[in-house]
Amino acid sequence: MSRSDVRPRVLILGGCGFVGRHLVSFLVNGELASHIRIVDKVPPPMAWLNDCQLKAFNNPIVEFKSANLSNTVSRENAFSTDDNNKSAYWDFVINLAAETKHNQTRAVYEQGTIPLSVGCAELAAKHQVKRYVEMSDSHCYSGKKKPAQEDDPVEPYTLFAECKMEVEKELRKIDQLDYVVLRPAIIYGVGDRVGLTPWLILGAIYRHLGETLQLLWHNEVHNNTVHVIDVCRAIWHICNSSQVTSGQVFHVSDDADTTLGDLADIIADLFEIKYKFVGKMLSTLAKLDLKATAEDANDKHLPPWAEICQSAGITNTPLSPYATVENISGRNLWLDNSKLRDKTNFEISVPKPTIDLLKEVLDDFVSMNLFPALDK
Repeated sequence: MSRSDVRPRVLILGGCGFVGRHLVSFLVNGELASHIRIVDKVPPPMAWLNDCQLKAFNNPIVEFKSANLSNTVSRENAFSTDDNNKSAYWDFVINLAAETKHNQTRAVYEQGTIPLSVGCAELAAKHQVKRYVEMSDSHCYSGKKKPAQEDDPVEPYTLFAECKMEVEKELRKIDQLDYVVLRPAIIYGVGDRVGLTPWLILGAIYRHLGETLQLLWHNEVHNNTVHVIDVCRAIWHICNSSQVTSGQVFHVSDDADTTLGDLADIIADLFEIKYKFVGKMLSTLAKLDLKATAEDANDKHLPPWAEICQSAGITNTPLSPYATVENISGRNLWLDNSKLRDKTNFEISVPKPTIDLLKEVLDDFVSMNLFPALDK
């Protein structure tokens, strides 16, 4: 039997998204799977993949299947049939699919997340997959006094996190499902649009304006982070670990305990701008009406971003400085990551965000004409 015959078959739901594209590259480049099926409603040519990611997607072991996983029949087809309409089997199923766009209604998040995730998990149980990995969310703790542990009471403070906590509750009810839940910190890396890239956009805007970037809250607000490659490594580690039993929940976070001050320092250095935190009084006033605060921020940032892009000849980009109430709330994202390390022997490979790592993100977007190059 050749090595390829014993490698697992992997089904990646939502595989054209940020984490999914990196997971595909990780599996292909590491020769870790015998077959990879990507299921997504967005086809690869429309997903803003870079050249390296496209190369991985075009590997012979990779198959793309277009499907809206909110649809019952589409879900069943994603699991059940191969190209010859024969029964397909999967060793590992990774669910990265969900409605993740900011500023959607509760109904949109619920419909695009809960029945999709639960339905896919039920099919995973039906098909007797070895392990089902659910990518959940970590915006679900009070985070006021100490780093949150996985068994702390959940208090989700975003609509998306509320939906993911409901999914986790439903997974516990599914018989014969071997599953693990991952709750990641803020994920960043090449292709990231909503993790740390909004900081890059703000850096470009304030460099253009020649103004000081003014930030709410204070420099010690916890914004814990994890590089996307470590998320992919954690997924694969969990899939293959005999030390992990079904139903476990793990945080995936680096060891840096990143704060707002850390991120502001990086952006200030990268874009050669100044920043300051506005202080407790103004932050408290802003908190009284976060919706109005977000609207003011958008009025300030959207026009110059459009000007910068137009000047650079960028006519279409998925990147935006658009702020929502949820991403200016000033809540701590403060995670204890010791369980994954101590219980499964997983080690983080990227210790913390750095100017070089964020410049790598920036340079990739510039090369794809999605982000204006820095003026000299």
